[in-house]
Amino acid sequence: MESSWLEMRWARPLYLAFVFCLALGLLQAIKLYLRRLRLLRDLCPFPAPPTHWFYGHQKLLQEGKMEKFEELVEKYPCAFPCWVGPFQALFYIYDPDYAKIFLGRTDPKSKYLYKFLIPCPGKGLVNLDGPKWSQHRELLTPAFNVNILKSYVEVMAHSVNTMLGKWEKICSSQDTVVEVDEHINLMTLDILLKCAFSRETNCQISSTHDLYVKTMFEARKIFYRLHSFLHHHDIIFKFSPQGQRLQEMVKILQQYTEKVIQDRKKFLKVEKKHGNTQKRKYQDFLDIILSAQAANGNSFSDTDLKSEVNTFMLAGHDTMAGSISWLLYFLALNPEHQERCREEIRGILGDRSSITWDQLGEMSYTTMCIKESLRLAPPVPSISRELSKPITFPDGRSLPAGITVVLSIWGLHHNPAIWENPKVFDPLRFSQENSDQRHPYSFLPFSAGPRNCIGQHFAMIELKVTIALILLRFKVAPDPTRPLVFLYQIALKAKDGVHLHLKKLS
Repeated sequence: MESSWLEMRWARPLYLAFVFCLALGLLQAIKLYLRRLRLLRDLCPFPAPPTHWFYGHQKLLQEGKMEKFEELVEKYPCAFPCWVGPFQALFYIYDPDYAKIFLGRTDPKSKYLYKFLIPCPGKGLVNLDGPKWSQHRELLTPAFNVNILKSYVEVMAHSVNTMLGKWEKICSSQDTVVEVDEHINLMTLDILLKCAFSRETNCQISSTHDLYVKTMFEARKIFYRLHSFLHHHDIIFKFSPQGQRLQEMVKILQQYTEKVIQDRKKFLKVEKKHGNTQKRKYQDFLDIILSAQAANGNSFSDTDLKSEVNTFMLAGHDTMAGSISWLLYFLALNPEHQERCREEIRGILGDRSSITWDQLGEMSYTTMCIKESLRLAPPVPSISRELSKPITFPDGRSLPAGITVVLSIWGLHHNPAIWENPKVFDPLRFSQENSDQRHPYSFLPFSAGPRNCIGQHFAMIELKVTIALILLRFKVAPDPTRPLVFLYQIALKAKDGVHLHLKKLS
C-alpha cells in the first residue's frame, strides 16, 4: 500500500509550516476585524460621509479635492471620521472649541501618520514626544530669538534679490508668464542653506549641479505614500520602487548633513587650538545647536543634532516656499490689495532693494494680507495626535484612547460657521478690532499650545522680506488659463505649479 505524501520526510515540515502560516493569517484577520468593529463602535456618535467598505475615503484623500473637503466641513459640524482603508480611521476636527481642548493636551504625535516623515529628517521636533521633545525644544529655542532673527534679514534680502535678478532677465520689458513656484522653492532653499549652514551653494543659478539640492526637491514629492494605504505597510513600501528611491535619497541627505557637521566641528577645533576665533556676521542654526550639544554632552547626541538640522531644512523649505507662492497668487487675484501693499512698502522703503528689521514692523496692511493668505492656504493643512487618554468635547461627545485625531487647519480656516464668506480674500479680517472679536483658536497657521511652530517668527520675517522686495520691482497678475489647484498633502502643494504674469516696474 502506497504511503500518504504527508508521511514523507520532506512533506511534514512543509505541512506544519503551512498550517502555522494559515493560523497566523487567520489570527491577524480576526484581529483586524475586531479592530474595525471597535472603531465603528467608538466613532458611532459622529456621522461620516458615505464610505467604500475596502477603500474607505481614500479617493477623497488621494484626489486632494479641497472643494469636496469644504463641503464636508459645512455638512458635518465640528468633526467627522475618515476611513483610510478598511481597518484604519482618522478623526478630523475643525471647530475652534474642539481645537482648544485638543491642543491643550499632551498627546503624542500619531505614530500612524508621522512614521512617513521619520526616514527623511530623522526624529526631530516635528515627530518627537515626551521628555526628549521638551529637552530639544528648550535647547533649540535660542536659535529663534530676536537677536538671531535680526541678523537673518540681510541674508534673506540677498537671496530674494538673486531671484528677482533672474526674473528681470526672463521678463525684460515684457509682461511674461512665469511658473514662480520653482523659483521660489530655490530661493527659500538658498535662504535655509545660508541660515542653517552659512553655505553659499549658488543653487538659484545652477540648481541641477548640486546633488543635495536635487535630492531635496525630489524628497518633497515622495510623501504621496500618505494617501496610498497599501504603501502604509513598511514592507510593501520598502520593496516598491518609490521606497527604494527614498532610501537612496535619505542616504544622500544624511551624508551631506554629516559632512557639513564634521567640517564645522573641525573648523571650530582648529580655530580654538590657534586661538584665532573669528566673529562671523551672524550665527547660523548649526552654530547654535553645536553650542547646545557642547553644553549638554551626551544628552544631545550627533544623531539628535543631524535630525534637528534635517528637520529645520525639510520642514522649513516646503512650508515657506508654499506660503510665499500662495501669497503672490492671492495678491495677483486681488490687484487692489496688491497695490495697497505696494504703496505701503514704497512709503517705508522708497526705491531701495534692501530692508531692515525695524521696517518689518511698519508693514501693517501687508501683514494683514500675509495672515489672510495663511488663512486661505495654511502651509501645513493638518496636524495629528494619537489620544493617550479619552477626550470629551464641549458638546458632550467623546472618544477613547488610541484614536488618531487630525486637526484640519484647512477645514478650520474655511469653516463658514467661523468665517463669513470664507473663500473671499479679505485682509481686514485681521484688523485689531476683528481679531479681538474672534475665537483665539480660529486662526492656527502655526498651530497653538505648547507644541506650536518654533519657527513661526522666522517664517513671518521671510514672508515680509520676500513680498516687500517682489512688489517693489514687479506687478503680478494671474494666468486665467492655469488656475491654482491645491494638493492636500503633509505640506500644501500646487498640483501644476503657480503660473503668474510678471511685469517689471520701471
